[in-house]
Parts: sequence; structure tokens; C-alpha cells
Amino acid sequence: MAYKSKTVAALLAFALGTLGGHRFYLYGPRDAFGWLHLLGTLLGIDGWRLLTHSQLMSPLGWALTICGAVSLFSSLLAAIVYGLRPDEAWNSRFNSQSLRKSRSGWSAILIVSASLFIGAGLMMFGFVVGFQTYFETHLPPNSLSQ
Repeated sequence: MAYKSKTVAALLAFALGTLGGHRFYLYGPRDAFGWLHLLGTLLGIDGWRLLTHSQLMSPLGWALTICGAVSLFSSLLAAIVYGLRPDEAWNSRFNSQSLRKSRSGWSAILIVSASLFIGAGLMMFGFVVGFQTYFETHLPPNSLSQ
């Protein structure tokens, strides 16, 4: 079994997680969840395209965009989980057959911090767009000014 670096896995989850990069690194090209990440991202891109062309009014666009968001947020969560997992637990799970052991440092913490920062920002952006669209479509035009 080949050596798997905790820091590399966290970086791949952060940078290429929506394409399944971290899953393919850890489990190989036959990993079904890696391919689901890629599929979710492609659906999300198409959904976002539909939303921008329909001025955020396409129910299919919202559904597809949510698929992409699930892929994005789960990959950022994976980066956080990988980065915060203790080295001993990581090595017993992924490097039990390898002579080389993973020893992470500040780089893993920086990846975790970036994942938290970007994930929180994107989640707030998603809430803002979703609530704004909801209130614009479900409230009478002048009901907020009274």
C-alpha cells in the first residue's frame, strides 16, 4: 500500500475536491464517491447556467445548483476533517502498510482555515441569493416599504 500524505489529501480536497481529487488520491480511480463529486459539479455548473439565463427563476436550475453545492461543501468539509484528524489516526487508516508515516504541521492548519473561510463565505452567499430570490418572488412589490 502506497504512502498517503494527510496534507496532500487535505489540499486536494480543498483545491480539487469538487472534481473528486482527494477521493481519487486516497482510494484510486474506481472510487464511486469521487465520480459522484465530479457529476455533482457538472450538474451544478449547468444549474448555475440555467439560473443566470432565467434570472434565478428556474426550479431545475436551483435543483442542479444544489447538487453542485453539495459537492463543493462536502469537499471543503473533507479538507477540514482530513486536516484536523490526528496523525496517529491518519496513519493507522491510510498508512498502516507503509513504512513512511504522515506528520502534518502548519500547512494542514492553513488548509483547514482556508476551507472554513471560503466555505462560510460561499454558504452566506448562497443564503443571501436564495432568500433574496424567495422574497422577490413571494412578496407583493410594495409590501416591504409599508
